[in-house]
Amino acid sequence: MPNGPASRRTVRAHLTTPDGRRLSYLDFAPAGGRPLLALHGHLGEGAEFADLAAALGADGWRVIAPDQRGHGDSDRARRYDRDGYLEDLRLLLAHLGLDRHPLPVLGHSLGAVNGYHLAASRPGTVSALVNIDGPAALPVVTPVPMSFLLGLPYHAPTREELLAACGTLAPLLENGLRPYGDGWRLGCHPEDMVDSDARVLGDHWSQWSGSDCPALLLHGTASTVLPTAQAREMAARRPRTTLVELDADHWVHLRRPEESATAVRGFLRALQGAG
Repeated sequence: MPNGPASRRTVRAHLTTPDGRRLSYLDFAPAGGRPLLALHGHLGEGAEFADLAAALGADGWRVIAPDQRGHGDSDRARRYDRDGYLEDLRLLLAHLGLDRHPLPVLGHSLGAVNGYHLAASRPGTVSALVNIDGPAALPVVTPVPMSFLLGLPYHAPTREELLAACGTLAPLLENGLRPYGDGWRLGCHPEDMVDSDARVLGDHWSQWSGSDCPALLLHGTASTVLPTAQAREMAARRPRTTLVELDADHWVHLRRPEESATAVRGFLRALQGAG
């Protein structure tokens, strides 16, 4: 967890959803901080925003980073469509008492798509968007891109056995491994990720353009998920959108953490200055 002044704290907590699921989240909270919701992508978890939360905390931001359904410490769900993901976000904001005033939403990939869908469906909820390499359209293909996960075991008796079973995918998955019963499990169930991936494919242009709050689009020019031509079109077609391109792949905030933090802090500071 990030280090900082005594006024900073990081808390792992959870809420129980109406259907009985555990929804876990990290609260990177400086005393009296302004709330910002941070949403990870497929195979991710809230903890990946620890460094960014530390940088934003220096500017007084309280970053709330959930493990979205089926990821990290949050329970698996029956469905992984947009309505399900967004309902979890609404429950979380209500649980924290953060549904009374609009707040910035930052998201990577799947999290970015969920973020701009939230802004389009509930305009009064989101004051600004930070989209980290989240496309407005993804080609509908069969099998879905995450089908490479199928065939992996979800759990194994030891961490070493599970990593060995992951083979060449071990570097991608090892940070999410967790104790599970008498053994270890992956951070996400392969079948859930394929289901979620299938449901995010398609055209989201109307939702990307469906809100008018300020937006920062942070794009990795080596991304295989968001082509640069589409990123530039997204910025051109949506008013009040700033495009920042960095020499990175799809995981921009993890590959270029300092440059990403600088871009996000500058965007948020400009909003405060305008306000």
